[in-house]
Amino acid sequence: MQAPVMVLNHNTKRESGRKAQLGNITAGKAVADIIRTTLGPKSMLKMLLDPTGGIVMTNDGNAILREVDVSHPGAKSMIELSRAQDEEVGDGTTSVIVIAGEMLHVAEPLIMRDFHPTIICSGYARALDDALSALRAMAFPIDLSNRAELARIVNSSIGTKFISRFAEQMVDLALDAVETVYTEENGRKEIDIKRYAKVEKLPGGDIEHSRVLKGVMVNKDVTHPKMKRRIERPRVLLLDCTLEYKKNESATSVELTDESQWEALLKQEEDWVASVCRDILLLKPDVVVTEKGVSDLAQHFLVKAGVTVLRRMRKTDNNRIARATGAKIVNRPEEAKESDVGTGCGLFEVTKIGDEYFTFFVDCDSPKACTILLRGASKDVLNEVERNLLDAMNVARNVFQAPMLVPGGGATEMALSVALTASAKKVEGTLQWPYKAVGMAFEVIPRTLAQNCGCDVVRIVTELRAKHAAAYAAGKQTEAMWGIDGVKGVIADMREIGVWEPLVVKEQTIKTAVEMTSMLMRIDDIVSGMQRKAPPKETKAEPAGGDENE
Repeated sequence: MQAPVMVLNHNTKRESGRKAQLGNITAGKAVADIIRTTLGPKSMLKMLLDPTGGIVMTNDGNAILREVDVSHPGAKSMIELSRAQDEEVGDGTTSVIVIAGEMLHVAEPLIMRDFHPTIICSGYARALDDALSALRAMAFPIDLSNRAELARIVNSSIGTKFISRFAEQMVDLALDAVETVYTEENGRKEIDIKRYAKVEKLPGGDIEHSRVLKGVMVNKDVTHPKMKRRIERPRVLLLDCTLEYKKNESATSVELTDESQWEALLKQEEDWVASVCRDILLLKPDVVVTEKGVSDLAQHFLVKAGVTVLRRMRKTDNNRIARATGAKIVNRPEEAKESDVGTGCGLFEVTKIGDEYFTFFVDCDSPKACTILLRGASKDVLNEVERNLLDAMNVARNVFQAPMLVPGGGATEMALSVALTASAKKVEGTLQWPYKAVGMAFEVIPRTLAQNCGCDVVRIVTELRAKHAAAYAAGKQTEAMWGIDGVKGVIADMREIGVWEPLVVKEQTIKTAVEMTSMLMRIDDIVSGMQRKAPPKETKAEPAGGDENE
């Protein structure tokens, strides 16, 4: 008898076949169970301790999973799913994990009945195509000029968050910020809220004091106490070069034989700084902002001319100031032109808030960048408000880019579930089972909403399914807007309570969940190589001063 041949290292752990697939399914379900209770307006908060000892209190799916440390590779893939959803559309991070977890759950009985993973994935892919077609048939356009309608859509996102008590104000903040940074050139829409809509959190005051500035605020003070702290209609010049004598990168030594040569060397430095300041002053700016340092001598020349200077500005902040004031960032002062000076700012002001100084470029004529100033009781509250506000801004951005809506409150998912279950009868062969399983999995959203409300889950979900089935049988499935009112725990028409979701968010949620499930189902081998750590080498300390025998 031949002795067994060991190919893999002894320290390598391997799971293959059905064991690997069931392990991935269990891990995915475990991740989904973590955040299942954070779905809907009656959702629970999670308190997490990060490695540095800080506390995170949130019901945002991505924020929770970002802090959770998992070791199973299948669970890590699920967490990446939430991150991808957040980066792509910014909302639906909890829904995508809950749906993906349920997709894995309904695949488990199929695996146990010896369905091949390829058959399951093919059924899932076919169901995904039909679900997306049904979803687009349900969608309807929205008028972007109707601010009340836009507010109701953003309110649907905020209604499930911590800041739902201040919903009206937060909706206005989100819409104001998105409308400010919205630009359209040659039919191409650009809404870069990540780069041009900065959130600044200042502990203290009430949340009601939060506002969107028609301009930019940065945490900077003027470089010299005699510089002006308030200028109306300032001329702003932005630089990304230094206003001090350049130091050599490599070590340089200069030999001087005469004292007059030393004075000449210092004079050259002064003359260079003076010429740079002269070039700047030719444009008659009121405010000069640079990303690098400013020497005392340069400050002296600029203060004499009545110019205010801000130094060591971040590149991102400088870009926002340029966009708000209409200035262009200049690399060399001698090349600066009149057209590079920004004249679109209404007021430049430096104000002390708390213990720190803040610089405001506000009341701009047409600011294409803005700062959202958030006030609140503590840092934990402000962090959660910021997370919720970013979600609301992403929803507003999605609506502006693709103004198509579908009903929320689990209505869309239940309509898709009924449509897929009915269409499964037309699918031939073994594909019918995984196809039908996808339809069953979509029911998880209305079911979870009902569970989190604390109502009679079986009765409510059965009644909702019956309403959608009757509409589908009558050929009116696109008019079936019945969902679950997450506040009262009853079935409601989404048109009446005004709960809508952008089509792009729903499409991304379904596509991401089904494709990730298919990818995890295709894994039939998990090999984790655990390296044995080498013991640290002992180093013998030598006595200071070298060897005594030298």
